[in-house]
Amino acid sequence: MFRKQFHLIGILVILALLLSSCGGDTSTGGQNGASTASPTAGAAGVPTEAAPAAGNATSAPEATGTSAPAAAQGTATLGTGGGATGNPVAIKVFAQQGTTYNLADNAFTHEMEQRFNIKFNWQTTTWDNTAAGEARQIQLASGDYPDLYLLIPWVDQFKQAELLKYGKQGLLTPLNDLIAQYAPNIQAVFQQNPEFKAISTAPDGKIYGLTQLIDCYHCEHTLQMYINTAWLDKLVLKMPTTTDEFRTVLQAFKTKDPNGNGKADEIPLTGNSQFLSMSPFPVLLESFLYYSGNDRNKVPLILNAGKADTAANKPEYKQGLQYVASLYKDGLIDQGAFSQNLDAMKKLGNNPGTEIVGAAPTAWGSITTDKERGKDYNPVPPLKGPGGAQYAFWGSSIAPGATFVLTNKASKDAQIAAIKMLDYMFSTNGATRAIFGVEGKDWRGPQPGDVAVNPKAQPLYATIPAATGAKPPNDSWGPLGQYLNTRAFRDAQIVGTDIYAPGNEARRLQQATDLYAPAVPKDKIFPEWNLWPDPTAADEQAQLQTNLGNYIQQNTLQFITGAKSLDKDWDAYVKGLDQLNLSRYLQIEQQEYDTYLKTQQK
Repeated sequence: MFRKQFHLIGILVILALLLSSCGGDTSTGGQNGASTASPTAGAAGVPTEAAPAAGNATSAPEATGTSAPAAAQGTATLGTGGGATGNPVAIKVFAQQGTTYNLADNAFTHEMEQRFNIKFNWQTTTWDNTAAGEARQIQLASGDYPDLYLLIPWVDQFKQAELLKYGKQGLLTPLNDLIAQYAPNIQAVFQQNPEFKAISTAPDGKIYGLTQLIDCYHCEHTLQMYINTAWLDKLVLKMPTTTDEFRTVLQAFKTKDPNGNGKADEIPLTGNSQFLSMSPFPVLLESFLYYSGNDRNKVPLILNAGKADTAANKPEYKQGLQYVASLYKDGLIDQGAFSQNLDAMKKLGNNPGTEIVGAAPTAWGSITTDKERGKDYNPVPPLKGPGGAQYAFWGSSIAPGATFVLTNKASKDAQIAAIKMLDYMFSTNGATRAIFGVEGKDWRGPQPGDVAVNPKAQPLYATIPAATGAKPPNDSWGPLGQYLNTRAFRDAQIVGTDIYAPGNEARRLQQATDLYAPAVPKDKIFPEWNLWPDPTAADEQAQLQTNLGNYIQQNTLQFITGAKSLDKDWDAYVKGLDQLNLSRYLQIEQQEYDTYLKTQQK
């Protein structure tokens, strides 16, 4: 069983750039720097109860998003949990815990226990996704599982297929009635973000769990090319705007000794095979057609006249591969780009003495760990291809599935207390407190001269760095609590205006993404992350997707490296897709898409 996973490529870019670029670092109230949301706050720096801004959280984005959260009251008073006797409600919780904090002795934990009359019994695992996933699966298989799962999407969470499986078995408690009776903030989110509700609602109409509403601008635009602008300046070259100009620049990098050491050691373009987004070909294909292949699904799905289709058998795909293959043949692409891992690529970027990397399809933090050297790498705007195509990738940063799941072992009192607690985290006060910690200690409101990461947004929040050498605070749940993480929240983050200064990585990412966002072709995006799997076809779909994805990837690399000829072997490649039953795979995707469209009309 399968379904689309969280946008791993986006997360790896975040980690490579230091998690502080997303609004939290190891010196603030966020846990291990993984807090990735920005809260809204009142003019005086006091957070207000609010539902997120109107708009579709998971639809294709606008170039900018500047709306402020719509006001909504979601106050929760002390002791308003589900305990009918007045005694604290015992809730056994399974959660993933970072290494620098303790959930049992956490300040936000104590606040939730007091506010909602809860007594938590924590069962914790680590942030290692393999270990966390195995621990959860063992619990469910053995029957010894908790009342509540509180999970982090980029570590491990319930997949859609699991929700359907365990929901049908009766192991999970549907949340529909609880939300209707006790969760006004969640109701407001559903009203203002209908696609988030669609992601949360199974085909049978039941909500078996909720995932985190994470609307991360730069995480959604992960295919970006970065180039050594110091080399451009030295060779008096302009930033390339077309595929032909990009080729000319790479040729100059190879032949004109831009690092000045008198050696022909320059690598014009590199990449790695560990992550598809960091391979040289995906971002270059965007200059020929819209390419959506990614690490969770290597079959590049597209919408073609409103129908599910793939880019992998189109003439423009062949033309794009011809371009990339010509760069490889001319020695402009590092031969290791299609076999080395991320660490090996970084080793090139960190080359002792002189820089040897000219360009790479990833942000600066994944090219080099040298802070000063990293300033030399800056984004190349989307390149226009010979046919006029000039696209940019977009993928949802919301992980389909669920991070908040109540099981059938939770008492009615525990269900009510837990859903009220979750509803609080879907308010601005709750989100601010859960993710960042204590105002005045871990975060502050705006001050004169502050500028939000989106200059069009009102500056509302900044983290407060801890003193050097100080023990990390244990004040918040960090990534465990980031349920109200909308674009408006993130846009309001206060960040310094010098994009190269430490701590200002978020603004640098924002400005780079601003170059790519306008090139997203909204009418070509197939919203696979919004689609629930058909239980009757899920296994077949998974097998088809694996087989097709591996075949497309393998042949793509063979065409690029010359192991296969685009002139002689292309037709056989396309025929191979048919033999692997591409039409059936697209049929299943179309049926799920049709079901999704019907739910949107209700």
